[in-house]
Amino acid sequence: MTMSAKRRRAHDKLAALPGVRPVRRPVTRGGDRMFDLFYVRVGRKSAHPVVVIPGGPGLASVAPYRAFRRHAAAAGYDVIMVEHRGVGLSRHDDDGADLPPEAITVKQVVDDIAAVLDDAGVQTAHIYGSSYGSYIAAGVGVRHPDRVAGMVLDSPVHSAGDIDEMRTAIRGLLWDGTEDAESTDGADDQSPDLALKVRKLAGEGMRLDGSAQVASLVYEYGGTRLLDRQLELLLRGRTLLWQGLSRALRISLRKAPYRHEDDLVSRIAFRELNFAGEPDGLPLDPSVVMRDIHDPSVEFEKEPFDLTAEMPGFGWPTAVLSGGRDLTTPPAVAQQVVDLIPGATLVTLPSAGHSVLDTRERAALEVIGALRIGLLDTLAERGAELDRLPVNPLVRAAITVITAAAAVESTLPAAVPRIVSRIKVS
Repeated sequence: MTMSAKRRRAHDKLAALPGVRPVRRPVTRGGDRMFDLFYVRVGRKSAHPVVVIPGGPGLASVAPYRAFRRHAAAAGYDVIMVEHRGVGLSRHDDDGADLPPEAITVKQVVDDIAAVLDDAGVQTAHIYGSSYGSYIAAGVGVRHPDRVAGMVLDSPVHSAGDIDEMRTAIRGLLWDGTEDAESTDGADDQSPDLALKVRKLAGEGMRLDGSAQVASLVYEYGGTRLLDRQLELLLRGRTLLWQGLSRALRISLRKAPYRHEDDLVSRIAFRELNFAGEPDGLPLDPSVVMRDIHDPSVEFEKEPFDLTAEMPGFGWPTAVLSGGRDLTTPPAVAQQVVDLIPGATLVTLPSAGHSVLDTRERAALEVIGALRIGLLDTLAERGAELDRLPVNPLVRAAITVITAAAAVESTLPAAVPRIVSRIKVS
């Protein structure tokens, strides 16, 4: 996508926001071609700002996180966010053309963080990375350890083998029934047998691989009770809400300029981090879904870092955040990371899903506050307290809508869902 006139107007508007500035970076390491990598800094400047790296790859930083930065600045925090190369403001070279594939690698993204710190006149910073951003944060620790004052790894990505832990968590909850949903749901009464119902649906011919994404979404947002209600609807042949959620998930993956642009950078996820993995032929395999949406010409080659070998050398305060309902980067991955980093603090939010930054902003800001004043080690005992803080408004609205829609669908005459599901939207 070249820089069109319409995109240029949006680009210039975002680039003119307070605190946004470019830093010149090589398109490829050692090359002569340059481009503008943008970053934004808000709040009262300090010696050790917090660099916040969102997930993805594909999420922009400048436009989607304006409210977060406003709240962080109001809390007195000095925050830097970098627009990932190949995304949003940092998408194009000086000629207005998309950055080439060879420009998009994890190591170059990591070095961009160090270059931004240089441009901002910052020697050391606190690094907060969420999901894919946690891998970039850890990469800063590997390549630029002298720039790290402290670190938060939120819903961490550890290695190319994470897909196996993801399979185990999903199947443990939805197929084998071995995952302790009660403890992650905060419920006092007996948890429903989700696996029994999913296996029954499979026996009735339901395609499970695509359904795993929808089930994971409902579970992460609303826990076992909400997912159980949805499975009951499916067992009664009521599929309207399920189909609607599936469509909403597909829409969420579409490109949204300056907010979500993964077309250039998804190669990182698949070529370097093995997000797709290899299907194992068993039910509820996230690999099947990931392979449906990624470029088949991009295959996994090699991880940029061996974090298993590198993390024991991390010598700064580190907290690892884990949502008890996270089926994307499950708690088992967070535990692996904690076991590797000396003195790391595990902070579990029992009813949270994936990415505290994106679903529990109030909790993320509390963690950043502890990071800035050197109190990360106190967070382990505050997990339940942080878990009780309000969820983000959009998440709360989604839970309300799904709950209400499930209640409405359960009252419809049996024929209505079947009739409506046959209607094709033009």
